[in-house]
Amino acid sequence: MTIVRLLATASVAAASLMAASAAIAQNFPTRPITIVVPYAVGGTTDIVARMAASQVGNSLGQPFIVDNKAGGGGLIGWGAVARSAPDGYTLLTTEMSFTIAPGLLPKMPFDAQKGFTHIITAASAPHVLVVTSSLPVKTVQEFIALAKAKPGSMNYGSGGTGTNTHLGGELFKSAAGVDLTHVPYKGAGAVLTDLMAGQVQALVTSLPTALPHIKSGRLRALVVTSESRSPLLPDVPSAKEANLPSFLMDFWVGFAAPAGTPQPVVDKLNQAFAAALNSEGGRRLLADQGLTPVANTPAQASQLAASEMKRWAGVVKAANIQVE
Repeated sequence: MTIVRLLATASVAAASLMAASAAIAQNFPTRPITIVVPYAVGGTTDIVARMAASQVGNSLGQPFIVDNKAGGGGLIGWGAVARSAPDGYTLLTTEMSFTIAPGLLPKMPFDAQKGFTHIITAASAPHVLVVTSSLPVKTVQEFIALAKAKPGSMNYGSGGTGTNTHLGGELFKSAAGVDLTHVPYKGAGAVLTDLMAGQVQALVTSLPTALPHIKSGRLRALVVTSESRSPLLPDVPSAKEANLPSFLMDFWVGFAAPAGTPQPVVDKLNQAFAAALNSEGGRRLLADQGLTPVANTPAQASQLAASEMKRWAGVVKAANIQVE
């Protein structure tokens, strides 16, 4: 067979494959779709997944079922989706922990970078540095000054080693040039309880998690991890204003599918999710959680995940964080 005939055959095959994928996408979905949430019911990630499931299910004409596969810090849910058929009928909610894990766990049972096709980054919110209300500081500058005056004697809590709250604390230490002792807990609820009781002094957590306790006066917000102030905390300075330009980190929620999912299916899902997130009802539901819609493209979502993995691997290495 000549090169010309080979090229012609390849072109026909490629065109046939593209046509088949387009046909699949046109009819997609023909049965219920499962969204795997790798955490327990009730968290922000779960709430966003359920909001999206309801609205996207209505627009695409098929039920979206939320399946909470908690355990292993997310590994159980992530692995279940990685092993699923790449047909668009099993999706995964992704967030910051998904991009932290590869830097912490070099022997993961799947490739976090190559094992998934990212559909969309749904929504985001900054993190916030909060302190117990009994601590005698009103600003982040006062907190830094106190920490520098007592190196090693002050602490910050986290929801566990390698969590976003742990890496957020390490990021603040580096940005502010302070020495704080890390106090890990088994979960975000436990550290929040002790922080409000004054058993630990500080915490870096997502704005949606901290906001109710800030509003109640049980916690004091010192700085948000963004370049501009949050409209939800207009009196709290941004990291940029506080002269902490490297203390930038977002809490975000996204959706992904197994690698190899046909691009036309990914694009159709992206469009449906984006419409739901940008709708008046979607924006209102996200705002109730302290989130704003992102609704980016699959390429942008993939780029965000890759850059976050690279960034957090660097933070893990610099802080010498190891998971037992």
